[in-house]
Amino acid sequence: MKRYFFLLVCLTGFFLSGCATKKYKNVKYLNSFTLINAAEPKLNIFVPRHKKQESLPVLIYVHGGNWNTGNKDIYGFFGRNFAKKQVITVLPDYTKSPDATYNEMTHQIAEAIRWTQQHISEYGGDPAKIYLTGHSAGGHLISLATLNPKYNIDPKSISGIILNDAAGLDMKHYLEENPPNTENNYLTTWSNKPETWRDASPIYFLDEQSPPFMIYIGNKTYPSIKVANARFLEALQPLQPAVEPIRPNKKHIPMILQYFWPWSPRFDEVIAFMLKK
Repeated sequence: MKRYFFLLVCLTGFFLSGCATKKYKNVKYLNSFTLINAAEPKLNIFVPRHKKQESLPVLIYVHGGNWNTGNKDIYGFFGRNFAKKQVITVLPDYTKSPDATYNEMTHQIAEAIRWTQQHISEYGGDPAKIYLTGHSAGGHLISLATLNPKYNIDPKSISGIILNDAAGLDMKHYLEENPPNTENNYLTTWSNKPETWRDASPIYFLDEQSPPFMIYIGNKTYPSIKVANARFLEALQPLQPAVEPIRPNKKHIPMILQYFWPWSPRFDEVIAFMLKK
C-alpha cells in the first residue's frame, strides 16, 4: 500500500507541474557537429504557462554522470519545478566520453550558453539574467566553460553560478594523485598530459571577473569532491569572501534528487541568490 501511495504522489506532482509549465523538446543549439559515432546533442527548455512578468530569469542546468553517462531527459523534474516558480530553465545534453573529451564537452556547453544568450528572449527569458548550475560533472563543465577564456564566454555576461556537489574543479590535483587509466574512460576524457589537466581545471581560471558563486557540498559526498571543493573555496575566498557553502546532510546523488520535490528549500535558496542581482 505504501508503494502505491508513493507512486500516486509522484504522478500527481508530475502532472501538476506539467500542467503549469510548457516544454520545448530537443531544440538544436550547435552551429556544427562533427563527432563520429555520436548523436548530436540538443536541449530542452521549460517555461511557465502563465508568466508573472514579461522577461523571466533563466537557469541553465547541466547534468552530471562522471562525464560518460546521463542525459537531459532524466532531469525534467528540475526544469518543470523551476519553471513553475517563474524561472525559465534550459537543459542541454552534451556528448559523453569516450566519444568526446572534456574539451569537446565544454565547447558544447559553451555553445549552449551562447545559444541561450542569443535566443532565450524568444521564449520569454531575459538574456541579461542568465545563471548556470550543474551537478557533479555538470558543475565542472559550466565552470570551465565560463572561467577558461578559450571557450569565449564573457564571464560578465553570466549573472551567477550555482555549483551542486561539483566534481572536477581541480582535475590537475586529482589526476596527479590518481593517474588516469581506461577505468571510467578517464584516459580518453583527460589524456595523460599534466598541462591538459590544468587546462581542464576551473580553479586555475578564477579571477576578479568571475561571476558570483553559490556552492552546495553534501556532507556525505565523495572524499574527492570534498577535497576539490575545499581547494576551490580557498582560491575563491580572496575574490568572493562572502561565499559560504551550504552543506546538506546528503550523499552525492541525493544532492540533485532534492529538486524532485517542488517544496524543497533549495528552490527558495537558489531563487534568492538569483534575485540579489
